[in-house]
Amino acid sequence: MHMADALLSPAVGGAMWAVSAGATVYATKKITDMDLSQKKLPVMAVAGAFVFAAQMINFTIPGTGSSGHICGGIMLAALLGELPAFLTLASVLIIQCLFFADGGLLALGANIFNMGFIPCLIMYPLIFRPLMKKGISKAKLAGASILCCVLGLQLGAFGVVLETLASGITELPFGTFVAMMQPIHLAIGFVEGLITAAVVVFVWQVRPELVESSVHKEKVSENLSLGKVTVIFAVLSAVVAGGLSLLASAFPDGLEWSMEKVAGTTELEASGGVYGFVEKIQNTLSFMPDYDFAAGTGSGTSVAGIVGALLTCALALLTGFIITQMKKKNVDGGH
Repeated sequence: MHMADALLSPAVGGAMWAVSAGATVYATKKITDMDLSQKKLPVMAVAGAFVFAAQMINFTIPGTGSSGHICGGIMLAALLGELPAFLTLASVLIIQCLFFADGGLLALGANIFNMGFIPCLIMYPLIFRPLMKKGISKAKLAGASILCCVLGLQLGAFGVVLETLASGITELPFGTFVAMMQPIHLAIGFVEGLITAAVVVFVWQVRPELVESSVHKEKVSENLSLGKVTVIFAVLSAVVAGGLSLLASAFPDGLEWSMEKVAGTTELEASGGVYGFVEKIQNTLSFMPDYDFAAGTGSGTSVAGIVGALLTCALALLTGFIITQMKKKNVDGGH
């Protein structure tokens, strides 16, 4: 569901950049030691790498000629809490955009909002966490994961439609576009929900304190070992990025499929002015566009997956480290 720049006017793209930047500042300021302690930093890093890798695997939606991939917001929020999860998913999307040209640079703010803000800062705190109020169980975790993924992706898909409408993209009329976007993303959301449920329940069984700390907004005990979870996600990231990514469906994703049904093409044209400027920046930075070598040999997927996972891991870790150090200095300064 990564939007290209041509789907947004410069005004709407700029506005969504401002919204997502504001959300990032809010998340950074509101994070406390309960949300993100140094104990959680390795998990934040490898979970971000895993989501990057997992997003490379498009799964086929049977009978549609379309495919989808997980967004990962609910999964990350269940493991890390909503604020660290939002910043981690933003790291994923930034790495994808800048270095792999996945999603437009002008559209980055919209993509962070649709795929990060909605699941992490709306669905998790308002639906997922309240469902755990009377106790956590496998059934509750699975049900909440599926429900939040479905609703979150429905809102995200509708956000894409509203953003194109506000941008005046006449090739994608509101009525027909929304009639294509919502049903296909309902199916994609359900599959993501099943995957998320499996991961969250597994982690809860291996290290229940991690999931419980996110649900109850409690600090993870310094005596708790998260090494096993960290290693599991690191290994999964390597396997998915370096191997399973080669099995991704060749069908267009839900957004591209909807565009093709409505406009007869998966790509719209926009050039000159702001579009030309951001395209030039993105072309300069993207050393493996479309997850392939720059020469376009079609054999760089595994390398792109591993490199991207490592970059995401590093950015998420750096982000978390800087925030925890800032919070620590503020506490020390307060004394």
